Amino acid sequence: LSELEALMERMKRLQEDKEDEEASQEEMATRFEKEKKESLLVISGGICAFPHFAILFTAFDDEIVSTDVSRYIEDPGFGYKDFARRGEDHLPTFRAQDYTWENHGFSLVNRLYSDIGHLLDEKFRMVYNLTYNTMATHEDVDTTTLRRALFNYVHCMYGIRYDDYDYGEVNQLLERSLKVYIKTVTCYPERTTKRMYDSYWRQFKHSEKVHVNLLLMEARMQAELLYALRAITRHLT
Repeated sequence: LSELEALMERMKRLQEDKEDEEASQEEMATRFEKEKKESLLVISGGICAFPHFAILFTAFDDEIVSTDVSRYIEDPGFGYKDFARRGEDHLPTFRAQDYTWENHGFSLVNRLYSDIGHLLDEKFRMVYNLTYNTMATHEDVDTTTLRRALFNYVHCMYGIRYDDYDYGEVNQLLERSLKVYIKTVTCYPERTTKRMYDSYWRQFKHSEKVHVNLLLMEARMQAELLYALRAITRHLT
């Protein structure tokens, strides 16, 4: 099967499995922990901390450009850091049910800055729900499962867990090269190369792959807002 056909087959199988039997809360928690630990890929100069991923970065070394971003920021040392150290047995988890954008963050940010919550919420919803109901040359395709996996995987990298989501879907739908791309775009965007962009979902249209980038950026922004707004809530109470 082609990459596209294989992906569509996995989406179909996931939907059928969900209708037959749902995973238990314990199983879903275990799957989240597995994805969270695997997401602790550390990209440094095109090198991955996990040996079995190294080949993915070696192929991109010739295109990695050293970008001077110091002119754009006040603190040149500022950058992404994983939410936990590798090797830790109990990684910190932000349970989304305890502090959600819809029930908590939205109202607080609106209180701090009038109407900004409505604008942010509209932006999140627009990007998350955007779809042409197509996958490359296939039409009338429900891409909800795939969009949810992309969005939730970014939150997983930030240690955010949704108790009602089965993270086995992430492992089924997002292959390793795509996970590497997601990590790079989300955490180290200056290291993203055209070859990395071209290396995943080769049969998809550019508009569909650009939508992936939009999803990743909005998921990252919402994750950062959740941490910041939760901290403000705790300070106020």
